[in-house]
Amino acid sequence: MLTLIQNQSLDEQINLQFSNATKWFVDAVLAEIPITENVGIPWVVIVLILGAGYFTFYFKLVNVREFLTAIKVVKGNYDDLETQGKITVSNAVSTIDGDNPDTIRVEGHGEGEVSHFQALTAAVSATVGLGNIAGVAIALSIGGAGATLWMVLAGLLGMSSKFVECTLGVKYREIDANGTIYGGPMYYLKKGLKEKGLGKLGKVLAVAFAIMCIGGSFGGGNMFQVNQAFKLFEYVTGGEQSFIFGKGWIFGIVMAILVGIVIIGGIKKIAKVTDKVVPLMVIVYLLAVLTILGMNFSKIPEAFAAIWDGAFSPQSIGGGFIGVLVQGFKRAAFSNEAGIGSSSIAHSAVKTNFPASEGLVALLEPFIDTVVVCTMTALVLIITGQVDTSAAIDFEQGVILTSTALESEISWFPYVLTVAVILFAFSSMISWSYYGYQSWSFLFGRGKKTEYTYKLMFCVFTVIGAAATLTAVMDFSDAMIFAMLVPNMIGLFLLRKKVLDELLRYKAIIKKKWN
Repeated sequence: MLTLIQNQSLDEQINLQFSNATKWFVDAVLAEIPITENVGIPWVVIVLILGAGYFTFYFKLVNVREFLTAIKVVKGNYDDLETQGKITVSNAVSTIDGDNPDTIRVEGHGEGEVSHFQALTAAVSATVGLGNIAGVAIALSIGGAGATLWMVLAGLLGMSSKFVECTLGVKYREIDANGTIYGGPMYYLKKGLKEKGLGKLGKVLAVAFAIMCIGGSFGGGNMFQVNQAFKLFEYVTGGEQSFIFGKGWIFGIVMAILVGIVIIGGIKKIAKVTDKVVPLMVIVYLLAVLTILGMNFSKIPEAFAAIWDGAFSPQSIGGGFIGVLVQGFKRAAFSNEAGIGSSSIAHSAVKTNFPASEGLVALLEPFIDTVVVCTMTALVLIITGQVDTSAAIDFEQGVILTSTALESEISWFPYVLTVAVILFAFSSMISWSYYGYQSWSFLFGRGKKTEYTYKLMFCVFTVIGAAATLTAVMDFSDAMIFAMLVPNMIGLFLLRKKVLDELLRYKAIIKKKWN
């Protein structure tokens, strides 16, 4: 396996200082609850799963019952409803001539910044990434083939959490005089909880979320993404003999320039890129995976049998929940990010008058990310014999293991994977830059100076991420992403009735129109 030590003296200094200053926070967030003598699950993962399960039953299996409706919304089947509906929003802010200033620009017009499809691709671009490649390999190395079933279950439950947070994201969004959207947990925590007489709590939770989202955007949403993309690129181009060996800063500068060009244009520019890049990167990766599966078609039933048979063994339960929900969520912005709240920021920018319409669109996100892409990766690893539970692997080894699985069938497939990984990293970075900026603007204002300050810092961190191995910094940023779920989950639970009202309102309008 490829081993890199880049800028070691600098790394060691940063790691030491950062570790001493933040160890307490990382330890608290990532603290594990023991399940067996050797197996423990971080408490935040338990909260994510229990929360997703609760919302699944509270909304009466919305992830299953409304799946086809969600597809129809993305296809535009209900677009003509937007001309007659008015968005129901927070009345917790002052009004102008009896109207809410947050929504003057959207009422009756379905205005926003992006379409349902663009909002979906912008959010998917942040979630479909290295967790679908390396995270799956890690899960299978811990729990065997049976881990796949638990991974799929987590994805199905996560669809409900995603529905709730993205509905709230649209309901409580703000729109300035230029039509720019500002939304996400910061806003529904502040405004939604104020409606319930919990204004002070809402402000505290909103600020806490914003701070942690900024940290996560610089780390897991940026430095980690570019670092892993560079390492795979270096590996497939010769490893230590590669022309770019030890020159991650060059790769980082190139990525920073490309990211900078896109993010300067805001969510509209990001959406225009992601609605092309996301389908491309998913198609490229799935074509490679499907080719392998097609070449080994006769082994697919055996693979599914191995998944089912191993799903209920103690080892597989450990692999499924710890391998995917811990390693996958931790190392790829929590795979589908359901319950974290980040995706609601992108979905808030959608053109719609009905919050629930985008909540339904959002529930497709975990399905694409976890149920489809992760399962395909697992099947390839199982069929090609790359599942070895004798020793757990790290994230870098997971990427290379998946590359090896593809190479075992077609020698040049690792290059296809490299292209896919770079696209995954690039799209994740531009989406997370938007998440981070939205949180930044919530804390520091919406002026051009604050905007460009954040975006410049983001690009600088891109270069640093590619050039160094900052373990302690990454642990801290991962912990911040984990911690985002605390204020977000509190808000989702307290505001669940608002979401139910929006769902019933939207379904009633659809029924009236077509029945």
